[in-house]
Amino acid sequence: MKITDVKTILANRYLFVEIHTDEGLVGIGESGTWGFLDASMGAVEALKTYLIGQDPLRIEHHWQYMYRCWHFRGAAIMGAISAIDIALWDIAGKFYDTPVYNLLGGRCRDKARVYAHAGGKTTEETIANLKKMKAQGFTAIGHLTPFLDESRGDPYFITHAKEIGEAIERIGAYREAVGNDVDLCIEVHRRLKPHDAIVFAQGIAPYLPYFIEDPIGADNFDSMAQVADKINVPIATGERLNNLQEFAMLIKRNAVSYVRPDVCMCGGITGAKKIAALAEAHDLMVVPHNPLSPVSTAACLQIAVSIPNFALLEYPGDDQPALSEKFGATGVENGVLKRDVVKSTFKCVDGFMEIPTAPGIGIELADDVAEKYPYRRRPLKTRLHVDGSVVDQ
Repeated sequence: MKITDVKTILANRYLFVEIHTDEGLVGIGESGTWGFLDASMGAVEALKTYLIGQDPLRIEHHWQYMYRCWHFRGAAIMGAISAIDIALWDIAGKFYDTPVYNLLGGRCRDKARVYAHAGGKTTEETIANLKKMKAQGFTAIGHLTPFLDESRGDPYFITHAKEIGEAIERIGAYREAVGNDVDLCIEVHRRLKPHDAIVFAQGIAPYLPYFIEDPIGADNFDSMAQVADKINVPIATGERLNNLQEFAMLIKRNAVSYVRPDVCMCGGITGAKKIAALAEAHDLMVVPHNPLSPVSTAACLQIAVSIPNFALLEYPGDDQPALSEKFGATGVENGVLKRDVVKSTFKCVDGFMEIPTAPGIGIELADDVAEKYPYRRRPLKTRLHVDGSVVDQ
């Protein structure tokens, strides 16, 4: 069997990759480069020159070849490698007529616990969304920002005492609203500096959050270790990292409790499996980052059910639009829901998602997806302070 073509498909806010073979098998993958999908598409086109004519079942060899070629990496390239890798695993599953997780060692569990998203522009709106998610059966709810989902178009200013004090009180209100029947996954989105993150995390510890996600920027592992050393709340991070070595450096510093590889960014299913094994060796749990289309969800589920140290899977909801503008970030989506770009999705009951049973990753793109849902580049929109400087949000 040989690869005959590698196609890139830009649709709505997503970049998909289709790999075609001379035996008629087609694999699908997705790039997680978010706002730079055009660059990732260019990387796919470059990697395509190597892939044509290759045996698609030599997945690890192709991963090593693409990853180590010239030793140029970064988000756009790793997103491309991830999409290709997922598509190759999809082909392998179809070739052997089995779900991918059976090729990764088989099922460790029969379903995957997920956490829903609940946000809002006000405390009251967020609490209402929390209660709604609990009523739907979710036992873990995330994307819970202590700073609210404010528009990036509004100039920012607040005193330290007010910012941190209100954030701590808000987490307390979230806990009071749902009791201890729901695990709260607190999302900070890298907006604090280490000293502020320490004060905030110490303040919310009595409310027993499941974890605090990305309390500070992802670039300085020593700073994350500094925060972890001074708080009693588990840290979840890793969604902006894109290779095994970065996770190794983070883990070596005891800077993380829940690693968050993005299957569409960290090297695909191959990369995520390596990161999960590294985490397992250090008694850490895995919470895959999953903000993209149902193709990403399908790939994440292969990891979720095949690794022993899986904890939770992020699940924004297939009845929701792409997350690029959700919760007041940059506007409103064009009426396209996640489920629209695929032929079918996976059921979620009482906070657990069913696992794919079809060969490969178990999902197919909708017919003519690019024509039905034209590509829309994510706008560059970063919040500014009242003094004109950049604010992390």
